[in-house]
Amino acid sequence: MAKDVIELIGIVEESFPNATFRIRILSPEAKDHELLCHLAGRMRVYRVHILPGDRVKVEMTPYDIQKGRITYRFRSDQKIEFADSPAS
Repeated sequence: MAKDVIELIGIVEESFPNATFRIRILSPEAKDHELLCHLAGRMRVYRVHILPGDRVKVEMTPYDIQKGRITYRFRSDQKIEFADSPAS
C-alpha cells in the first residue's frame, strides 16, 4: 500500500484557533474515539470552513492514533456510507 493511512468518518466536537479540531469518530472501526485533527492543505487553499457539528472524513496513521488530518467535509444533506456496511 502506497499510503499507510486509515480513513475514518467523524463529527467535529470542538474548534480551536489554529485550524485544529477535536473530532469524535463515528466509523465502526474506532467508534467514539477522539482525535486532534488539522486541516489538509487543499482544504486550507480552498478555504473550506469547518464548524462544530460538521461531519468530516479524517485520515490518521497507525503510528499516532491521537492525531489526524481532515480531508473532506460532508454536506449536511449528503448520505454517509461506511466501508463495512452491507451493500444492497
